[in-house]
Amino acid sequence: MAAKGRVTIREVAERAGVSVATVSRVLSGNYPVPPATRTRVLRAARALDYVANAHARALVGGGRKMVAVVLRQVTSPFYAQVAEGVEAEAAGRGWLCLVGTTGGDPERELEFVQLMREEGARLVILVGGVVEDDAYRERVTHYAQALDAAGARLVLCGRPAPDPDIPALVVEFDNEAGAHAITGHLLSAGHRRIVFLGGLPGNTALDARVAGYRAALAQHGLPPEAAHVVDCGLGRAAGHRAMAELLHDGSGFTAVFAGDDMVAAGALRAIAEAGLRVPGDISVVGYNDIPLAEDFNPPLTTVRTPAEELGRAAVRIALRDPEHAAGAHHLLGTHIVVRDSVAAPRDH
Repeated sequence: MAAKGRVTIREVAERAGVSVATVSRVLSGNYPVPPATRTRVLRAARALDYVANAHARALVGGGRKMVAVVLRQVTSPFYAQVAEGVEAEAAGRGWLCLVGTTGGDPERELEFVQLMREEGARLVILVGGVVEDDAYRERVTHYAQALDAAGARLVLCGRPAPDPDIPALVVEFDNEAGAHAITGHLLSAGHRRIVFLGGLPGNTALDARVAGYRAALAQHGLPPEAAHVVDCGLGRAAGHRAMAELLHDGSGFTAVFAGDDMVAAGALRAIAEAGLRVPGDISVVGYNDIPLAEDFNPPLTTVRTPAEELGRAAVRIALRDPEHAAGAHHLLGTHIVVRDSVAAPRDH
């Protein structure tokens, strides 16, 4: 879908029935304007979805070298590391970085993106996996086109673009390959009854991890029914609750692949509360390699995702070649960090 052409100040003036100079005075706020005229101009600007060009403002000293990063939450170690990478790369270039959180609410995300567009942020970075439904696709297409029309750039960090033709840069890591590798690590240790704990159907990041898990099982000759995916979502509390239920049900598994390290933390606690040992009774692996993973009991074998580099790359690539960044896709690699939470199953 082609982006709509940028609305000009002249079009706003024509719609409001005033001069270009009057529109300029209203929008700058530096000159007194009759209230009725001001209302007419602002109504016309809203109706036309007019935003002053950030690059044009920069030429007259009004623009800001500003990057905005929008996260679900800042308490998640993964999101915090990505934001830290964005901030570090921005600061190194003399840019300001603003961080906004949405709690997963699309309305809050929309308001934040619109605010950053109006404030002249040059880059708006949306971070983390999402449920890629029609509403999401429509929303992100709107973001990309609106920001592009204002001379700004949308960067999707850790999530794919809903349409390769929209003016957005994608920087993500290979979730499926990481999941395939860590599942292969468990299989190589002799495990055949491996539970994936932390599925979230429709979420792009988790679906890719589940796909990697299933592919590794199939590659080792296991039938599709060998896969056991528990759709409990992410977080320590979710991991603890789901693990406790699995242990109570006596599913007979020997290893757990947690959807992320916080799910693994909850699982480790539930296993300990049940009087079992890791890895003696059950092996556990995670995903992301958050800083605390090596301090878990036992230290956690997990997939290292380049969280901080993801944030840095989002800024670096978008600023390095802004004219060609739109529509580009950059995939960063992952690797396994082997610690002490995996051993051969007892019956191996």
